[in-house]
Amino acid sequence: MAPSTAGFEDFHSYILVTGANGGLGYSICCRLIDEFILTRPNSHSLRLIITTRDKSKSHDTIASLKDHIFRTRKHHKINEKTPLVPKIYLQAEQVDLCNLRSVQHLANKLVHSLPKLDTVILNAGQGGFTGVDWPLCIWSILTDFPRSITYPTYKISQVGEVTGPQTLGTSAPAGQHQPDLGKVFCSNVFGHYLLVHGVAPLLSNATGTPGRIVWISSLEAYPSLFSISDIQGLSSPSAYESSKRLTDVLALSSSLSSTQPFVRHFLPPPRDHGPPKQYVAHPGICATNIVPFHWILVYLMTAAFYVARWVGSPWHTVTAYKGACAPVWLALASQEELDALEDNEGVGKWGSGINVRGQERPTRTEVHGWGMGGKVGDNVGLPKRKRPREAEDLTKEDRERFELLGRECWQSMERMREQWEGLLEDDD
Repeated sequence: MAPSTAGFEDFHSYILVTGANGGLGYSICCRLIDEFILTRPNSHSLRLIITTRDKSKSHDTIASLKDHIFRTRKHHKINEKTPLVPKIYLQAEQVDLCNLRSVQHLANKLVHSLPKLDTVILNAGQGGFTGVDWPLCIWSILTDFPRSITYPTYKISQVGEVTGPQTLGTSAPAGQHQPDLGKVFCSNVFGHYLLVHGVAPLLSNATGTPGRIVWISSLEAYPSLFSISDIQGLSSPSAYESSKRLTDVLALSSSLSSTQPFVRHFLPPPRDHGPPKQYVAHPGICATNIVPFHWILVYLMTAAFYVARWVGSPWHTVTAYKGACAPVWLALASQEELDALEDNEGVGKWGSGINVRGQERPTRTEVHGWGMGGKVGDNVGLPKRKRPREAEDLTKEDRERFELLGRECWQSMERMREQWEGLLEDDD
């Protein structure tokens, strides 16, 4: 689905992508560049702000993206000097999402150097995986293919991994230690949460329409692996899956009336239009290095992904570029198009779907307790073998429990944000 160009009131777009040095993040940047060049008139320009963890990665990523721009222009026979194409500007920044001071530093720098942000794509993160339960993996593939490589349950993760110290220790009361901060939780959710709060003034400056926040989730956001009592997943053997379920709940419940006291505290609404809009996307199943595999296993995994697609899996995008379809569409589509879809079909989780011929498109994704759009009675339209193991048709009671969970998650996240901002301020 190509993004519509109708309804754009400003010709200069500012988009921030975190974790852009490889995998899905780099492919999101490449696809943003390609679709912007091919769908926008010559009067438009894109400033693409990428983040990596260090200057060396930033330098290499910028060089690679410049090469990509050159190849795109050459492929489409666009003269590099012609004025009749949109302009692309690249800007690199560094941030460690597991270091809250680093997150605050980047937010402050952007607020004082940019006029606005139209979209923030929260892609960076980590899996925390240490390996695979091979007997379970092989048995699952032999007995439940392709669902076993769509919704895997055989990854092994480290339990209880925390970030390094966030303060110098002077802000904690005498005899007490600063709270633990889960590493996967901080990298995937909380670091982004603080960053978005910090750049909220820039999102409020988006011209004519609300700014957009695109959270990157996963098909592995299993509800059974998340507990509000362990929101950081510190006691969970599946911290990654827990963080992605939290991501889904935060994004999908962000517009509900029950969560507004906390959402509006997190993102104060601007005067001239509504608050930033929050969306959630996932890349389907693509071959990345989030799980450490030997190169031979990577080839075997990729081959299995292609076979899964050929036998009817709607989610095996295989390549990160095709996996970038849904996030890029959410970033570039007109606000009128997105609003119309939500008005008609409800607020949804958008995935990069694909057909047997390898044609990708943004596709609504079923979420436990929310369905396809938060509407009770909607038909999912998929056979059981293509749905998550825990999938059930949405009931009124499920919908009410999801809304309650959303309120509890937002309340906990705001409480945690205020606690950590207070600790960091006292430590200065």
